[in-house]
Amino acid sequence: MTSNEKASLSKYGKDFQEKLCHLLLLDRTYCDQIIEVFDIEFLELKYLQVFTKKIFEYKEEYSIHPSFKTMATILRASLDDENEAIKRQVRDFFARIYKSEISIDGEDFVKKTSLDFCKKQKLKEAMIKSVKLLQNSSFDEIASVINDALKLGTDNDAGYDYIKDFEERFQIKARNPVTTGWKYIDDICLGGLGQKELGVVIAPTGTGKSMALVHLGAQALLQGKNVVHYTLELASTVIASRYDSCITKVPLKDLHTFKDHIYDKIRDVEGKLIIKEYPTKSASPQVIKNHLERLRQRNFDVGMVIVDYGDILRPSIIRKEKRHELETIYEDLRALAYEFNCPIWTASQTNRSGLEKAVITMDAISEAFNKCFVADFIFTISRSVEDKGTNTGRIFVAKNRNGPDGLVFPINMDTSNVSLKVLRQLDESASEVIVKSAKDQKKLLQEKYKKFVTGAK
Repeated sequence: MTSNEKASLSKYGKDFQEKLCHLLLLDRTYCDQIIEVFDIEFLELKYLQVFTKKIFEYKEEYSIHPSFKTMATILRASLDDENEAIKRQVRDFFARIYKSEISIDGEDFVKKTSLDFCKKQKLKEAMIKSVKLLQNSSFDEIASVINDALKLGTDNDAGYDYIKDFEERFQIKARNPVTTGWKYIDDICLGGLGQKELGVVIAPTGTGKSMALVHLGAQALLQGKNVVHYTLELASTVIASRYDSCITKVPLKDLHTFKDHIYDKIRDVEGKLIIKEYPTKSASPQVIKNHLERLRQRNFDVGMVIVDYGDILRPSIIRKEKRHELETIYEDLRALAYEFNCPIWTASQTNRSGLEKAVITMDAISEAFNKCFVADFIFTISRSVEDKGTNTGRIFVAKNRNGPDGLVFPINMDTSNVSLKVLRQLDESASEVIVKSAKDQKKLLQEKYKKFVTGAK
């Protein structure tokens, strides 16, 4: 390339450049880093140049990174200098970003490649300038020019900036929550489980943990998210059949009868589902990470991960006590949610006391209470023998980083077709429900023994 030729990102294509501009708006720290070496004219397309220029101008004037809402206002009000075609292209591009129609899979590649490209251009400029300085033997100045160029575009992220990142706190979209499919639960956790968040379902054995996880995965699929479901107890075909039933409402026992009807229904689902089966205790969080990496390399954009269930993963580090191993497993799952920028749902089993409880609270969690500390949202499922007969039960919201917790919701749960519905919140608190249940049990025992004594007479 001669000094007269203008460097361009055109060789990477339109899709690459659109992803880059998307990231400049989405990621403040990356934008701050690359802005030192970025030239608007590196972009091949005019509408991307205009879009990026508006971001940079706003940052320079207000020292704050624009939010999605702010950017929408800017693009409505400040494009008067552009022709109608460019206005339309810029606004259409932003609309596609806002609706998540522009995927940022391969985010790390786009960031690294763009930054390397821009830094090289700055270094070339410095070297061309140094040639002229060399004629005058200005060695100190040459060293200064080269060193300054090398410093540009280095990682300058000191963390979340309280002032610069002000707008980010008010963006619900920043979490990009995936719905639970339950209105009353979504209402209290700001739309569902968000990116980089860990959700845990706690229940005794045989209560429906796996069914609940399938429900959550199915809701993500219907929302257009790609789901990776790891199963460590059940066969992948069993899990797939449960998804069939959950999505189509065809009872599990009738799936073979309605095979064609099921296929017609599921082929229209926007999201993609990968079910990966591992033997119990054979897979660790690192094994799951490696599998997710391979999927990402195949351009599979992971929208949600489900692990059924965390307690039976193999710990990456063997420790003396099981509770410490479990704690590490859940910490690793939380780290995976952060690394792959998606929500992760898993499940945990209660101890024996959970089998007898009307409402399962945190004290019934099995082995490692510390695994609750890293989770963002925890709910428990309790169903007595009578509940199973009437397809009823209760959900208790044990932990909620994004809203209220300690709430009890009645549920309808039909395991014959993987249907789980959350009803309006109970007026009683969890403690009131527990007390009420204890009184009911006492009353039943009294009636039972009264009949026994009467019969003996």
